[in-house]
Amino acid sequence: MWLIGRKGPSGFSACSTAEQVTEAIDGTGLTAIVTGASCGIGTETARVLALRGVHVFMAVRNMAAGRDVKEAIVKEIPTAKIDVMELDLSSMASVRKFAAEFDSLGLPLNLLINNAGVMATPFMLSQDNIELQFATNHLGHFLLTNLLLETMKKTARESKKEGRIVCVSSEGHRFAYSSGIRFDKINDESGYNSLYAYGQSKLANILHANEITRHLKDEGVEITANSLHPGSIVTNLLRHHSFINGLANMLGKYVLKNVQQGAATTCYVALHPQVKGISGTYFMDSNTANPSSQAKDIELAKKLWDFSTSLIS
Repeated sequence: MWLIGRKGPSGFSACSTAEQVTEAIDGTGLTAIVTGASCGIGTETARVLALRGVHVFMAVRNMAAGRDVKEAIVKEIPTAKIDVMELDLSSMASVRKFAAEFDSLGLPLNLLINNAGVMATPFMLSQDNIELQFATNHLGHFLLTNLLLETMKKTARESKKEGRIVCVSSEGHRFAYSSGIRFDKINDESGYNSLYAYGQSKLANILHANEITRHLKDEGVEITANSLHPGSIVTNLLRHHSFINGLANMLGKYVLKNVQQGAATTCYVALHPQVKGISGTYFMDSNTANPSSQAKDIELAKKLWDFSTSLIS
């Protein structure tokens, strides 16, 4: 990453780490849910939020891996407040169970970090018979946000602190299908392209953040929703493409971010005072960025909202 070190208006760059962008920020009293926290940038996001005093709930599919991560974080940060809960975003039943269990704890919720994702998988259907990448990356998070929103609204009102919803998208959103979202062909195996389908799901993340911003502003609720590109990072997301994965691992240290840098923008958008009051915005390298024209399409965002609502109901 030594190739791209120029700082943006925020004072941070592609080389900034999650610890650097949250330095001196006190998150004590905040509660966060981080999906996909058992590996990669999800783990680093959970660790750094805990380091800043946030009570973190790791929402993970693999409970054994989640417990191992919790143990490692607590060993490093003895004061960390961190819990592990099971969540499979490809299953609406699992999402509903998770939300019900969290709400039963009677805790506040200030930060919802929609981080988990799968990338460029072969064509598969979720447990609810929806194309897996769209189901996991977008629809599961759409439902989770929907179910936890009242708790976030209540927290924002009672705590007088801004709630933040953070949707981890990708520059891959620029490489969706030509129509953006294939509403009538979500489950069309014959026209399926694993990378375009990934782009579609990441485009949906941005559109979701933009449209929920509109809803929240209409209600006058002090909750923001933003999306971001974490950067190109060496993780196991490309495991379904062995050649590309091997190349990324070999060349990564020269042109890709490490995990500490990859989690920076998520932590920046979640905690930094510079982001207060900003909503419906796309971030990259801990600075505001310009997404594709499709990602800014208001009518497409509304149509996706209605489509997603019909699928979860």
